[in-house]
Amino acid sequence: MVRILVADDNPAVRRYLRGLLEQKEDWKVCDEARDGKDAIDLFRSKHHDLVVVDFQMPTINGLDVAREIVRLSPETPILMVTLYLSRQLEEEARKIGIRGACAKTDIGSLVEAVDALLRQESYFSVN
Repeated sequence: MVRILVADDNPAVRRYLRGLLEQKEDWKVCDEARDGKDAIDLFRSKHHDLVVVDFQMPTINGLDVAREIVRLSPETPILMVTLYLSRQLEEEARKIGIRGACAKTDIGSLVEAVDALLRQESYFSVN
């Protein structure tokens, strides 16, 4: 079972992401974080196999959440989802250690991206 943490400040988006991810029989969203601080606290208390994090969140943004998770557990794959995906943001994400990014406007690519990360590959949708 792949244990997933989803971090997004919008409860409707978290529910949608959970629904998409849990269509895979062996994936389970174990925790949902409503902001960056909550995401870091949940990750520290329960190690997850994969983290899906929104870029723009209250208290701590997704890039800073990813920095802390990479520091705590460099092997844990992180997928960033955002409305504001750009080549520049993808480059910053790569530098931090985020292994994938996809736009919320192309959220259908989420399952494909998670599959890639679980195969130890990267997934960036901006060319």
